[in-house]
Amino acid sequence: MIEITLGSALIYYFASHALDIKKKPADAVYYTEVLDPRNNSLSRYHREEVRIKPALENQFRGIVRQAYDYSCGSAALTTLLNGYVGTKLTEQQTMEGLLRFGEYDRIVQRRSFSLLDMKRFVTALGYESGGFKGEFSDLIKQQQPVIVPISYAGFKHFVVYKAYKDGRVYVADPALGNISFDQERFKKIWENNTLFLINVPEEQRKDLLALQDADMRHVDDATIHRYALVDAQFSTDYINKLADKASTMRKVIDRDPNSNTYGQPITSFMRLYYKR
Repeated sequence: MIEITLGSALIYYFASHALDIKKKPADAVYYTEVLDPRNNSLSRYHREEVRIKPALENQFRGIVRQAYDYSCGSAALTTLLNGYVGTKLTEQQTMEGLLRFGEYDRIVQRRSFSLLDMKRFVTALGYESGGFKGEFSDLIKQQQPVIVPISYAGFKHFVVYKAYKDGRVYVADPALGNISFDQERFKKIWENNTLFLINVPEEQRKDLLALQDADMRHVDDATIHRYALVDAQFSTDYINKLADKASTMRKVIDRDPNSNTYGQPITSFMRLYYKR
């Protein structure tokens, strides 16, 4: 019995040290593609590691998320200060600064911060800032992120305007993340056409709030209304139905000599098989 136990231990030791097993990253999945999806074959010709991350991480990219129901002002200001000015503040530090340099009694009374409170705190940090009223054209001419008040879903709210492109306004919302509005919709919810900007030397400006490709992945309302309740049609075979639903379509030349479309381009399903 002792010999068997000792032998097993030695085999495990040499096997574990002989094989160089790399630790798989926690955010990695692996997929393979079937050689020909039209045939029942397990032949594989491609395997690749794909890194994934939670959608919420990208949704709040560059944004300081508000910690309290009525702290959108402090979160929006912290987002602007960190993402454009280059500070490294937490929302709690910004709130303490707003309470210290702002109108303390009025802040407590209304349970929120004003643009005047923001201006006083930003001045204490050594930067020029101010609140202004203007037209939509004035907003997009700024070419810099600014805080704008909006009236949305029955609430008054502060967000950070990021950019305007192709009829859409992109904002950093401390409650909802990186979102966008149709231009006309934004004009309706923009409260009093007010904006708050901070003057920062060009060499100091940060681009954490710059528009990225991920921000522009939106679906217009007309498409949602048209296709929201449409059921996609798949093969009656259950397995193929699931596989086709998760596959990518591509054009290939039909190489099956018994097929009616032999030698012609046909639509084929590239099925991906995921494995952790």
